[in-house]
Amino acid sequence: MTDKIVVLTTCGSAAEAEALARRVIGAGMAACVNVIPQIRSFYKWKGVVENAEEWQLVIKTSREKFHELRLLLETAHSYELPEVLALPVVDGSPNYLAWMDGELHPPEAA
Repeated sequence: MTDKIVVLTTCGSAAEAEALARRVIGAGMAACVNVIPQIRSFYKWKGVVENAEEWQLVIKTSREKFHELRLLLETAHSYELPEVLALPVVDGSPNYLAWMDGELHPPEAA
């Protein structure tokens, strides 16, 4: 088991997905964010089955960064109740995991 996680969230527009991805990366809360365009989501909201076109964000980060990331997503998101789910990364390519470490914990300036 690694200390890495993948966090999932969805947005209602491409513009919001891009803005959130850039904000998360810019704040050093993730090494990478994939935006998967135009998925169709079905869910029950306030007793009614709804469906919507959404953009899925796949955020690669660490457990250490999750609390701060969750707070950012919950406050910056346009949804009343945004999806914020963290999935463990059991294992991965050593080179990719090392790259993530470098992005999540940049070296101190000299």
